[in-house]
Amino acid sequence: MRYRVRHTTTYTYDEDVSDSYGIAHVTPRELPWQHVGQHDVTVDPGATDQWATSDHYGNTRTYFQVDQPHRVLQVEAVSDVEVLTEVRDEEADAQPWEACRPAGRRDVVDAWSATELVLRSELVPHAPLAHAYGAESLRPGRPLVEAAMDLMHRIHTDFTYEQGASTVTSTIDDLFEARAGVCQDFAHLTLACLRSHGLAARYVSGYLATDPPPGKERIVGADASHAWVSLWVPGGTWLALDPTNDQLAGERYVTTAWGRDYADVPPVKGVIYSEAKTSLLDVEVDVAPV
Repeated sequence: MRYRVRHTTTYTYDEDVSDSYGIAHVTPRELPWQHVGQHDVTVDPGATDQWATSDHYGNTRTYFQVDQPHRVLQVEAVSDVEVLTEVRDEEADAQPWEACRPAGRRDVVDAWSATELVLRSELVPHAPLAHAYGAESLRPGRPLVEAAMDLMHRIHTDFTYEQGASTVTSTIDDLFEARAGVCQDFAHLTLACLRSHGLAARYVSGYLATDPPPGKERIVGADASHAWVSLWVPGGTWLALDPTNDQLAGERYVTTAWGRDYADVPPVKGVIYSEAKTSLLDVEVDVAPV
C-alpha cells in the first residue's frame, strides 16, 4: 500500500513564547518492508535552526528552534510511504519461546543487540503483575508466535480502550487497577510481560490507516498516531504485535520510530521560554491511500 501521511501538531499559548526548542520523531523509517519517498518537516513560525540526525536506534530525529515571539507553534510532517507485506519464516516462528531469549542465543548474529531490549526501562519495569500475567500465555514449550499472539489477544480482551483513562506517566500497576488505557499503555504492558520473561521487544511508534465505516466516505484527519510492539525472533526477524486491535501489524501500519518505551520516541517534545500560564495541544493525523 502507498500512503501520504500528514501529521500536524499545534501548540497554542495564552502569552508570547520568546524561544522554543523541540525534537520531533515524525520521519518514517526506511525498512525492508517500508520505503519512504518524499518527506518534509515544516515549522511555523519558521525555525531559526532545524536539522535532522539519527539516534541510537536509527530513528530520524528532527531538531528545531524558533526564537521569534509566537503564541501558536505548528509542526507539520508530510511523507510519502509504501508499506509491503512482510514474509514470515514459519520455522523461526515455531521455535519454543524459551529458546528465543537473546541472552542464551550466542549462535544468532544479532542477539547481542536485542539483549538491550530485555532490560527494564523507566516506563516498562519488570512488574510482578505483568510477569504473572505473561506466564499464562508463555507456557513451557509453547511456540513463540503462538504464545505472543495469545498474550496479545488476552490484553485486547481483558483491558478496555478508553481515551482519558491514563496519562503519559501512568504505570503498569495503574493499568492493572484501571483495566483501561490507550495504545501506549497496551504496548507498555505487552513489553513488560515479554521482557520480564527474558524476551526482547521494542516499543514502536507510527501510524495506522483506519478504514471508514461501511457505506461512509473516508474522513480526512480521522487517523491517529499509534503504538505497538515488535518482538525479536531469532533468525533475523521481528514480529509486530498490536494489542490495541488484536492483530499483527501489516500493510496499514506506517513505522516511524522505535525504542525502549514511549519516552524514547514521542512524536514531538520540547522546552519553551514564556510567561504563558495555559496552553492547548492539538494533533491531527491523516494517512491517505495513494
